Amino acid sequence: MDSKTHQTAVVLIPPEECWEPIQVMRRVHDRHVERWMPHVTLLYPFRPRAAFDEAADVLQSAVEDMKPFDVQLREFRHFRHGRMSYTIWLVPEPGDALKQLQNRLQAALPDCDDVSRYGAGFTPHLSVAQVRGAAPLEELMGLLRESWRPLVFRATQVSLIWRDAPPNDVFQVDRSVPLGR
Repeated sequence: MDSKTHQTAVVLIPPEECWEPIQVMRRVHDRHVERWMPHVTLLYPFRPRAAFDEAADVLQSAVEDMKPFDVQLREFRHFRHGRMSYTIWLVPEPGDALKQLQNRLQAALPDCDDVSRYGAGFTPHLSVAQVRGAAPLEELMGLLRESWRPLVFRATQVSLIWRDAPPNDVFQVDRSVPLGR
């Protein structure tokens, strides 16, 4: 098995022209807004950056016959972590297309299976907030639902991202792998 690191990932990133409505929420409620761009995590942790050339070739082969598809961000859900700690996220739809994409990537690099090891398996999500307590969760979920307008973007590629150690630990895109040919 090749080594993996939490300083790299493979993600689906909405086009930058779609970021602002997402970032408005994240700037206020997401403690990771400075480290991560808006994204759906597909493989994390991932290969060290030095292995990106080889990994990108393997991933390209995995998705070369997969057509780009539209993704809609319409609904909010949440994960519970431990005692009264929650992450609020947008549901990227169609979930089946994202699960198929993640499955192809993971099949190409089978040891990069961390995001599918949860009880429910891989859950496509775009995190927007963290909150503590059931009442604050319900209040924030209601506020976000009231102000959110569904957003649609085209998934045309996946991105290999990396970050340095703190204090320069902001993820950056190294390269993208297009869906299809």
